[in-house]
Amino acid sequence: MRLIPAPDIAVPLTRVSPEAAAPLRVALVQHRWQADPAALTGELADGIRLAAAEGAKVVFLPELTLSRYPGNERATGVPKLGAEDLLTGPTFAFAAAQAREHGIVVHASLYERPDDDDTPADPRGYNTAILVSPAGALLGRTRKLHIPVTEGYYEDTWFRPGPAEDAYPVYAPDELDGARLGLPTCWDEWFPEVSRLYGLAGAQLLVYPTAIGSEPGFPAFDTQPIWQHVIVANGITSGLFMVVPNRHGDEGDLTFYGSSFISDPYGRVLAQAPRDESVVLVADLDLAQREEWLALFPFLGTRRPDSYAGLTAPVDPARPFGATGFAAGSAVDSAAVSAAASVAASVAGSAAASAAASVAASVAGSVAGSVAGSAAASVAASPNEARS
Repeated sequence: MRLIPAPDIAVPLTRVSPEAAAPLRVALVQHRWQADPAALTGELADGIRLAAAEGAKVVFLPELTLSRYPGNERATGVPKLGAEDLLTGPTFAFAAAQAREHGIVVHASLYERPDDDDTPADPRGYNTAILVSPAGALLGRTRKLHIPVTEGYYEDTWFRPGPAEDAYPVYAPDELDGARLGLPTCWDEWFPEVSRLYGLAGAQLLVYPTAIGSEPGFPAFDTQPIWQHVIVANGITSGLFMVVPNRHGDEGDLTFYGSSFISDPYGRVLAQAPRDESVVLVADLDLAQREEWLALFPFLGTRRPDSYAGLTAPVDPARPFGATGFAAGSAVDSAAVSAAASVAASVAGSAAASAAASVAASVAGSVAGSVAGSAAASVAASPNEARS
């Protein structure tokens, strides 16, 4: 296990007052799964020890910390029977023991056996992230909300989605000086709605325990750059530090690509792991930078929630790619023409608006007709299952 020490703290780019709280030193461990439980926990323990020796107040571990990744194969039978109890299982026991030994907060992830009073027929368990205090007590728990369904990541056969009630809890433990954390997991990191809701709830830092790597159906397609860009961008738009511990190594037909990282609200990557090595990343987070960035670029305060109803409409399985095949002259086309005219009016005056409206109507009619025909043909010819 190699230590990548904390770099110099990133300069605040929009600070007005020099007064700010001391930075929060955090760490993550990137590891590979090993079939020998003693070797697996030994490597993780080495990483936690290195992080604590560097002064980290909290260390974050990857998704399904003590488990082989199961989703490369479809589950059979009743997979939840192989899940562990939250407070008496091996993951909590390991995290609590490490937290007590080093006097730090430890984050981990596990396959949680559910309390099935309400849903006994569901054979799946939960994919759960936990936060454990230096005293070995549970500080927080968050269940993964969004579940992948695609080749090599058949998690929908293993994990039930986390409940929608209290889906985005924010924890502010005294042990971390009140720093406000959210604990979503892996596939959640692709959804801008997740980071936005955590941002609105006041989170400063999101931790995404992750297990991501190769695409079995497209082995030449390296998704690592896209994955990192998306997470960093979501941090920018909601003013969040992002901590993303991934695993590395081969498991079945998957190769996990490591590349764990820590980024700040300005989009700067503060620490980066290699693709194929067990390492510890350490970084100092100047949490005041969140509010300073959002004061300059007030994304949260200039939203238009009155226009976002479509985001909360039920998922339509018949439209995996969103709405397609608009017909010329439909309500959507009319709305587009109206919007074009409205914008033109505000920019160039009523005379320009009239001309713009005429041009927009003409263009919309001709373009929509051709797009509608090709889109409808495309949809009819390609009823592919959506990537979820």
